[in-house]
Amino acid sequence: MKIIRWFSRFILKIIIWFFIVSIGLVIIYRFVPVPLTPLMVIRLVEQSIDEKKELRLYKDWVPMEEISRHASQAVYASEDQKFLQHSGFDMEAMKKAWEGNKKGKRIKGASTITQQTVKNVFLWPGRNYVRKGLEAYFTVLVELLWPKERIMEVYLNVIEMGPGIYGIEAAAQTFYGKSAKKLTRGEAAMIAAVLPNPIRWSPRRPTNYISGRQGWILRQMNNLEPLGWGN
Repeated sequence: MKIIRWFSRFILKIIIWFFIVSIGLVIIYRFVPVPLTPLMVIRLVEQSIDEKKELRLYKDWVPMEEISRHASQAVYASEDQKFLQHSGFDMEAMKKAWEGNKKGKRIKGASTITQQTVKNVFLWPGRNYVRKGLEAYFTVLVELLWPKERIMEVYLNVIEMGPGIYGIEAAAQTFYGKSAKKLTRGEAAMIAAVLPNPIRWSPRRPTNYISGRQGWILRQMNNLEPLGWGN
């Protein structure tokens, strides 16, 4: 009985500390730039193991006022057009993805910008139920404690945009030799176009498919109400 009581108290302490640490981190990152993400660490390990790959970590955090307004509008148009309406989860897209999976089809679009931000900042790549549960938990926390503009700011600063390239400033400097606040509509749309697979695709060498996505994103940017965030 003593062992059972001890084990129960131990588990309870772990749960309490998990809530304290997780909520504390979300509150801290509401105001402080995210210095490193789990994905960045994983990519560095992968690069160090593969002798053919260059050890590379290029990131440069910039506040929203130093990012072109076209960048937020482009990812809003390409990744999550219901960003301003939902509370972290796009239920309609999740339902379509679920039905598509049952039929053996892969449906894109169920993951919102908030969920993608959470995956990058707090979690690791994976699809198991534990990770999915943590993703849902952090998504609720972030939506409760961060304004939408902060979610977008963090997203634009941590998302993988190429091999060893993280965030819009690093992408702008690498692909266009300019700061993020000087990106044009076309350049922002091109960067957004490769986000589904930034390791495979590059704004420097757009395929016909990527060029087509860029054109679609530009049209969507015109159709959506301007977010008004950025330079």
